[in-house]
Amino acid sequence: MTGSLSIAARAAYILRDNSTGVITKAAPSLYPHQWSWDAAFNAIGLATIDLPRARLELDSLFAGQWRNGLLPHIVFDPAADGYWPGPAQWECAAHSEEAPAEPATSGIIDPPVHAIAVDRILAIASSLGDPEYSRTLEWVRGIYPRLLAWHRFLARDRADKQTGLMTLFHGWESGTDNSPRWDGPYAGVEVGPGLPRYQRKDKAHVADAAQRPTDREYDRYLWLIEEAKRASYDAGLLRQRGSFQVGDVLFTAIYACASDLLASLAVRLSEGEDAAELKDYAAQARAAVFCHVDEASGLAADVDLRTRAWLKTETIAGFAPLIAGVMPLKLRKRQVSLLLGERWAGHPTFKFAVPPSTTPYSAAYNPACYWRGPAWPVFTWLLTWALSRTGEYAAAAALRTASLAQLADETFGEYYHPVTGAPLGSLHQSWTAAVALDWLLEQE
Repeated sequence: MTGSLSIAARAAYILRDNSTGVITKAAPSLYPHQWSWDAAFNAIGLATIDLPRARLELDSLFAGQWRNGLLPHIVFDPAADGYWPGPAQWECAAHSEEAPAEPATSGIIDPPVHAIAVDRILAIASSLGDPEYSRTLEWVRGIYPRLLAWHRFLARDRADKQTGLMTLFHGWESGTDNSPRWDGPYAGVEVGPGLPRYQRKDKAHVADAAQRPTDREYDRYLWLIEEAKRASYDAGLLRQRGSFQVGDVLFTAIYACASDLLASLAVRLSEGEDAAELKDYAAQARAAVFCHVDEASGLAADVDLRTRAWLKTETIAGFAPLIAGVMPLKLRKRQVSLLLGERWAGHPTFKFAVPPSTTPYSAAYNPACYWRGPAWPVFTWLLTWALSRTGEYAAAAALRTASLAQLADETFGEYYHPVTGAPLGSLHQSWTAAVALDWLLEQE
């Protein structure tokens, strides 16, 4: 218990230290702005210690929502500088009438975990009773239309008609930037002569540059931004011109479960027609995920929408069915067994029994490089939440216990070496601290 109290105290300190008073920086120096799915996880952690601040976290994020419902993956803090690519590179308001003039934002998206955060915040407020519950419910009434607009945007602009999967035009939109799941699609991205010159600053914030994506990968990332600008950030034009187009099973699974939660919220708010619409979104997204499970591996596979090829590299995204929600019992049992088995969390060389971002059995596995092998506590949290939601309590508890042991050094790394247990990437990462607080609340 003493260890848990120490972790909780340090995690709470990091969230407060990374706060500007309005937003929570993703990390002290490497990520000085507000990232979309980071903000949702940060709000979940903040709710355990400061409900008003948790509500403000999402309010400040949604202040950057576009007129068409798009929720950008970055809302820039005007007081922070030095991050590349910044507002001057995205130029969203100059290229799209849908983008706000202020605050400045990026022009791509992140996984839609926000309804999960709102549901978790409301649950914590409910456990405290009034007046916090009444205040939070009133806040939910205010943010609900923005969440609905976000989910409608995704259904309208990003659902691929053939596969049913959500379309991404940049690997960053997946949240798993350099994952080997995208190696094939990225290989088809030809960087043109119009790529602006740039100087990377991210590598200066880590102990070893090998922990970060390569320069060649970064060229492609920035070229895709140029493509998006030339298409005025319009999904229809990007479907015609974009050199990176993938159907993401993980993003789609998150959309499915988030739409279910938002449908339940709509019922609570007496928005019955909205609830039916959202349940339909959830059902279609969930079916798309289940239709893309590879029988040989038991994992879900993304799709390169330009070639229609299934992308079968064994990454953590393959467990998308667990996150999607209601699923056939046989598939759920197989996925849980895989997750805890030696190809993933139970690999005998691992210091802590948590899943890596890429299995060690893959030729693409790199245990020190970003999404190519390290273990990410925030993703493990998403799995424990999903497992608990579907009644797999023992599996969820096992992953939660192992994760808290991993975080006992209180560095709250962005990600961790699965074999040595060393923290990697940026330290004092906000969302790592946030999920630790929620795990500790669940243990009580």
